[in-house]
Amino acid sequence: MLELFEAIRDFTETGGGVLKAIGVLIFVMWLLILERVMYIQITHKKLKSEIVERWMLRKERSSWNAEQIRQAYISRLTMQLTGTIPIIQALVALCPLLGLMGTVTGMIEVFDVMAISGGGNARSMASGVSKATIPTMAGMVGALSGVFASAWLMRSSKAERTHLEEALPLDRQLG
Repeated sequence: MLELFEAIRDFTETGGGVLKAIGVLIFVMWLLILERVMYIQITHKKLKSEIVERWMLRKERSSWNAEQIRQAYISRLTMQLTGTIPIIQALVALCPLLGLMGTVTGMIEVFDVMAISGGGNARSMASGVSKATIPTMAGMVGALSGVFASAWLMRSSKAERTHLEEALPLDRQLG
């Protein structure tokens, strides 16, 4: 177990300070993703069943007023459903940008070593190249995983909205 922590520490030191920022960003992003998944799987289902039950207990479901109440139910639940998805999408967009910043800072270190040693010290240049490539890779991995998760969350929230609209029928009067 100690070897694992040492390997992680060595990896983060190789990637530089930007890699730590990317790690924190990915951690926060996945906390928000897991919170949304738990909300959809647990809390949303309870709220949806309460709203459907309230709607079905209404005697009158065909007037303009009833339609407005139905739309309010749907809108409120949809807002709660999509809660932190825009924040997740913003964090997904930040991941590659921080990776790019890591690339730039790593290359600055490479150029600094080249200026001091004249470009002949390959070992010193290698650490700068590592600081350039590792944050880029971490940013891309974080962004890709976040893109898939946020796309799933968006699909799920749209599907849940559709299910809610179908579960709250309006009694249309003929003629």
